[in-house]
Amino acid sequence: MYYVQDEKMATIAGELGVSRSTVSRMLKTARETGIVRISLSPLTSVASRLSRQLGEEFGVRADVVPVRASRPDHVLLDAVAKLAAERLQEAVTPGTTIGVAWGTTLSAVVKFLQPQPTDDVHIVQLNGAANSSTSGIPYAASIVSQLAAAFSADAMFFPVPAFFDYAETREAMWRERSVRRVLAAQATCDLAVFGVGAISGRAGSHVYRAGYFDSDADRLSILREGVVGDVCTVLLRRDGSYLDIELNKRATGPNPEQLQMIPRRLCIVAGEAKAVPALAALRANAATDLVIDERTARLVLSLARGTN
Repeated sequence: MYYVQDEKMATIAGELGVSRSTVSRMLKTARETGIVRISLSPLTSVASRLSRQLGEEFGVRADVVPVRASRPDHVLLDAVAKLAAERLQEAVTPGTTIGVAWGTTLSAVVKFLQPQPTDDVHIVQLNGAANSSTSGIPYAASIVSQLAAAFSADAMFFPVPAFFDYAETREAMWRERSVRRVLAAQATCDLAVFGVGAISGRAGSHVYRAGYFDSDADRLSILREGVVGDVCTVLLRRDGSYLDIELNKRATGPNPEQLQMIPRRLCIVAGEAKAVPALAALRANAATDLVIDERTARLVLSLARGTN
């Protein structure tokens, strides 16, 4: 009556025989429980043009989020996360298996998911989370659990380190039945959702800020190899290459080639500090869909064309 028939609250209250405040509470409850979902679709010419240019340059379906230059980083992240949550919910249908890579951006996205119970949906964690100083489990599990709760889905966790200390240990673990079960589930994903990690700056990835590379040897290796960031904890160079980076032999997330086996791959980018790793991810063909803020979209295109 309110949203479709455009009736006033007072009119609705009279028809239902309740108070106007009761109608207001019912509408609030409808939004909170997901019965009613409100989305904003700004169609500015600048954002549309950037979306088209990103599609032409990288072959992705791009959504560019207009954000005023004066907005602080956390407001920018929330604006991108809100639209990404909408795109994610639109992509989920009965029978979907979603692979999720934990990170700062995904932590923001799951906060904006509305309840959308959907039959036969499965959530699979794509990369391990532990390191030498923390299990990483509460952080990663919170993201996976919130995603599962939004769709009333079951969740499969991946209780291994983000990076093993030795490549040989990773190879041995990959032969374990419990790990093979998770890897097999990852291979059935219809949709992957992930951010990109930057190695430095205020928007530095959780991987680089939370002790996952705490040895001098690892940090020197990152510099020597020309690493600019990561996708699913797989390290990338600016040109999108990754296969010969030594640390990737110890990484637990799927590399871009493995991600390409997943039909739809939603990459979410917020903040100019993420522009270079976003370019690397796009050059590696890691994504089919992109949600990105306007300022960062401009910078990615500028970098790709060699004008910056």
